[in-house]
Amino acid sequence: MDDRQTHPEEGGAIPTAHQIAQEVAASAVGPQTAGSRVRNYFLTGVVVAGPLAITAYIVTWIIGLIDGWVKPLIPAAYLPDTYLPFAIPGFGLVVAFVGLTLLGFLTANLVGRSLLNFGERILARMPVVRGLYKGVKQVFETVFSEHGTSFRSVVLIPYPSREVWSIAFLSAPPSPAIAERLPEAGEYVGVFMPCTPNPTTGFFFYLPRKDVIEVSMTVEDAAKLIMSGGVIQPDSAASAPRTLPAHRRKDLEAASP
Repeated sequence: MDDRQTHPEEGGAIPTAHQIAQEVAASAVGPQTAGSRVRNYFLTGVVVAGPLAITAYIVTWIIGLIDGWVKPLIPAAYLPDTYLPFAIPGFGLVVAFVGLTLLGFLTANLVGRSLLNFGERILARMPVVRGLYKGVKQVFETVFSEHGTSFRSVVLIPYPSREVWSIAFLSAPPSPAIAERLPEAGEYVGVFMPCTPNPTTGFFFYLPRKDVIEVSMTVEDAAKLIMSGGVIQPDSAASAPRTLPAHRRKDLEAASP
């Protein structure tokens, strides 16, 4: 029986602790001594406990951060910490989730939209706040839009040279003011190329559509590939290029007999 825990939504199989122990033991050269067995067991424990500990730390940090923001805004009479001898972690997170959901519900109706438009008109009259609010709002609408196309596709671009390919994310096309100043005729696309291992920084380019390879890969898989430096590979069957750039097709045609 296969000893792997498969997750169809992730497109691969995750090794169990027993398989990790077998792989660590198989990596040892020569007969197994008592010291080598202890070493292998220790490394197996690190591999199993490490991701769990880091995940628990990050989740605890996020919950504590949100609680630190939300709890000071709640009156003490409504905090369970006031009546209990211990604090309840995550209470601020629950209040924030309920509050944001209620805010979205109110904004979706006519009265809520009217109040939102009234508040935006007030902000539009403030010289400094106006530009800041407009820019932040556009970023949030782009990132969280269900119908937007930005950062929804993974592509390959010829960078830093024609012979080297880098992973990037398809972004919004250039505005008319930029498109009319681009040197070559044809369709251009905006791409964001993140850096390794920190994908929050990178480079933004406008490239001809014909020079961009679309890849059948999810944004999550591409982010894992970038952050891991190519160690975590996605499913190869789902990562085949969709289209080949025009200059690459010409090179292949010229090289073919």
